[in-house]
Amino acid sequence: MNDDPAPRLLALDRAHVWHPYGPMPGRSDPYVVESAQGVRLRLADGRELVDGMSSWWAAIHGYRHPVLDAALADQASRMSHVMFGGLTHAPAVELATRLVDLTPEGLEHVFLCDSGSVGVEVAIKMALQARPGKRRLATWRGGYHGDTFHPMSVCDPVGGMHSLWTGVLPVQIFAPPPPAHFDDGYAAELVETIEQHADELAAVIVEPVVQGAGGMRFHDPGYLRVLREVTRERDILLIFDEIATGFGRTGSMFAADRAGVTPDIMCLGKALTGGYLSLAATLCTPEVAHRISAGPGGGLAHGPTFMGNPLACAVANASLSLLSDGSWSAATARIETALRAGLEPLRGAAGVADVRVLGAIGVVQLDHDVDLPTATAAAVGAGVWLRPFGDLIYTMPPYVTDDADVARITGGIAAAVSALSSD
Repeated sequence: MNDDPAPRLLALDRAHVWHPYGPMPGRSDPYVVESAQGVRLRLADGRELVDGMSSWWAAIHGYRHPVLDAALADQASRMSHVMFGGLTHAPAVELATRLVDLTPEGLEHVFLCDSGSVGVEVAIKMALQARPGKRRLATWRGGYHGDTFHPMSVCDPVGGMHSLWTGVLPVQIFAPPPPAHFDDGYAAELVETIEQHADELAAVIVEPVVQGAGGMRFHDPGYLRVLREVTRERDILLIFDEIATGFGRTGSMFAADRAGVTPDIMCLGKALTGGYLSLAATLCTPEVAHRISAGPGGGLAHGPTFMGNPLACAVANASLSLLSDGSWSAATARIETALRAGLEPLRGAAGVADVRVLGAIGVVQLDHDVDLPTATAAAVGAGVWLRPFGDLIYTMPPYVTDDADVARITGGIAAAVSALSSD
């Protein structure tokens, strides 16, 4: 008798489950995960894979961390959820207070919501309500801010699914993508783009220092200072989307810290709960909150059912406690060194266009799009879980990944590059 549940699970998955960014049914079967601990995913067939993705950049402490597990169990013994309309509770109040203390000075008010994309929706609503009469947003190309409608409108217009929604999405203002190094000419062009549309812009929204799912590109923090100056002069709000970069991923607690500036609105998510539960936070300055509260409706027009979920807030507080000893800084610096050592040899390899590393982020860009099944199979064969996209094979490992496992991850990337070059 065959007791292996995987074939049945895969058959049911193929029949009923729609996976992200793919058709129904999928073009290939997913891998069945039975359990996860530390930095390893255990597959149903017994294989173990080092997770190079932190479950889409969220599981910064790895899996089954005893502190996070205990926080979740303790909160579940008290209450798992209660509506946030007219009620409050200690986990949410503590989390909001800690986020105000942790983020750049001046961000004093916190709206807790469901996911990163919704957090960006909330940020955009804040901007539009705080700057009535202004209805457009500006950003630079190459960005990604989520898959709901207003966030999609400020994603890259070529690679951000815009073509599927032509005529439906709002038409926003785009500057060229920011260069890696500071360029006075580009900075002037950025300022000119914003000034040309100042009368209609409610806000400028960008991912600071690292553009994530739009292409994993890095840029000089000086551009954030340029944006802060021109938006302040023109009474335009500045939004930093730190959903991917927050909580140490770039080597600083927030990417904004690298520029030494405070945005008017900041979006957080992903690693906020250490990857345990979906939760996002949108923070703003008192000026933004006052404008919204004094405007039509007398408040922000948003109220998620699971806003301020106690389970998510409790585990987020536990995750912030783990970060509070500062060990994440040494960990990301160590991972950065190990990623450079493992990936630099790929520079100049067949099919490789660029190699770049920042903090606990390692990127190999190819000169062609990745064949996802081929690259994934090669990485899995090397004992590593990766999820390439576009022309990129990249990694964002958990901060608890040791040097041996970072080396295994870079070996998995090398295996994927090799498989694609010989395919």
